[in-house]
Amino acid sequence: MITLSRVNNNKNILEFIKKSDESLKQIGYTEHGLKHAQLVADRARTIAKELGYSKEIQEMAAVSGFCHDMANFLGRIQHHYLGSLLFYDTFKDEYPIEELIPIMQAIASHDKDELDKDEVEIVNVVTAILILADKSDVRRSRVLRSDKQSLKEDIHARVNYATKQSKLSIDKKQKRINLTLIIDTKITPIMEYFEIFTQRMVYCRKAANYLGYDFGLIINNFKLL
Repeated sequence: MITLSRVNNNKNILEFIKKSDESLKQIGYTEHGLKHAQLVADRARTIAKELGYSKEIQEMAAVSGFCHDMANFLGRIQHHYLGSLLFYDTFKDEYPIEELIPIMQAIASHDKDELDKDEVEIVNVVTAILILADKSDVRRSRVLRSDKQSLKEDIHARVNYATKQSKLSIDKKQKRINLTLIIDTKITPIMEYFEIFTQRMVYCRKAANYLGYDFGLIINNFKLL
């Protein structure tokens, strides 16, 4: 069975992630390196485990989380599709195709380009779990340039930098998956979060619904969704 412990030691995968992070740094994006990859992988595994999915699904979710952004070194546009193909090419001779396909689908469907008119497509639970794990990673440590001028010019950096706490939790009784944020409104107003992350929250809602849950957003103790 494919496992995260094998994938996150693969030299090609590690190099893909390293080069992707370096490329995005050059164009001013937030951190997309090993820290983001490992955090999303761990969060995806936790979500799958808490929802009662099998060990196999847990590992697939973790693997997809680790690899989902690794094709950004080829460009932001269609990095999700390219990542899926890179994943297949890397492991096609090591694992059965039926183990690779759900992960490929998750990587390919975790994001959409701005010019893509179609909505994000969720075709399996691995995809839904990956979307929740990835889109909930909002944190100060993702900001690479935190000087006043950079924060003033870059709304993405500003919102991430203002996020003092981020927690994804599952309420089984209420059948609800909640993203709880603490945002420093001295750095950015809460409305700026919605300005750049509305689409992400739509993805999270669709992902939670696919898993049979509602999605909730709580910012500074106020329930917004």
